[in-house]
Amino acid sequence: MAAITKSNAAHGNDETAQAQVDIWRFVYGFTEMGAVKCAIELGIPDILENQAQPMTLSQLSSTLSCSSTALFRVMRFLMNRGIFGEKKTTEGSMGYVQTPLSRLLRKDGDNSLASMILFQTSSLIIDPYHYLSARVLDENASAFLLAHGKDIWQDAAQNPDHSKLLEDAMASDTRRTVREVLDGCPEVFDGLSSVVNVGGGDGTALRILIETCPWIRGINFDLPHVVSVAPKCEGIEHVGGDMFKSVPKANVALLKWILHDWNDDECIQILKNCREAISEYGTTGKVIIVEAVIEENRGDKLKDVGLMLDIIMLAQTERGKERTAEEWTYVLREAGFTRHTIKNFGSVQSVIEAYP
Repeated sequence: MAAITKSNAAHGNDETAQAQVDIWRFVYGFTEMGAVKCAIELGIPDILENQAQPMTLSQLSSTLSCSSTALFRVMRFLMNRGIFGEKKTTEGSMGYVQTPLSRLLRKDGDNSLASMILFQTSSLIIDPYHYLSARVLDENASAFLLAHGKDIWQDAAQNPDHSKLLEDAMASDTRRTVREVLDGCPEVFDGLSSVVNVGGGDGTALRILIETCPWIRGINFDLPHVVSVAPKCEGIEHVGGDMFKSVPKANVALLKWILHDWNDDECIQILKNCREAISEYGTTGKVIIVEAVIEENRGDKLKDVGLMLDIIMLAQTERGKERTAEEWTYVLREAGFTRHTIKNFGSVQSVIEAYP
């Protein structure tokens, strides 16, 4: 008994010691976000990508016309986080180099999340977190509304700069996700003649889809102020409207990161409109949903990202949330779908195919 008590005490001491280390991540965790945003705004990942050999501190500070002292401190911090690396130049000096992580921060990279980071670190998005406790205490409160006096959609409609920030962020994720779906679940798009992308933003998803599947006719459907500035593309028709009222008819309705913005009743209404849009296509009609599916027993690191997204929904939307498989079953059944499948393709998001 004494040995067991001693072992338990030692374990408790270890946990306490680890807690004394871990707590600093929460005290100063914002420094990672700030330093990464700084690197993106300065264009450091883009500069390093175009170098034939490692770039010294002097060369980088000269290119940026900035203080080498301040730059050194930022780069030291980011290298410690594994975002940039360091190697010797041919002259023997140490220089900065890209890593797989820093390449995701390039402004023009296919898999870049730079725009998403700039959006999530903007005051538009950060300010609502100061009202998260108020949101928890009052189910009818909105953290975003308390911070800005309007919801995120009203803000985007009234502020072109904020609208562009939002659309650029969504487009950066779409470029990654649609390619991942095409690589991981290509059969999802087999035999389709037309796709309406509900909440399709600037049309990025359809442009990538039609490049791979040129036989598909695309309809990019979003709010009028969004599609009015969407670039023209052969094979894609931009249509403005309200998904709560109706959805343009097509073989398939595609919704990526749309339904998590709304509560169950609102999702059911959107899904009913999508079911009506595909109704004339019979057994070939379906709805493709690309969203996170929260799995309590999921053992990989992406489970944590899904839970982060759920907190983001709590702060940024009035009634949005991420859903479990059971919660997805509920909204789909209530919307009149008879069956659905869920496919994971190695991303935080999954592909849900729903059939009337």
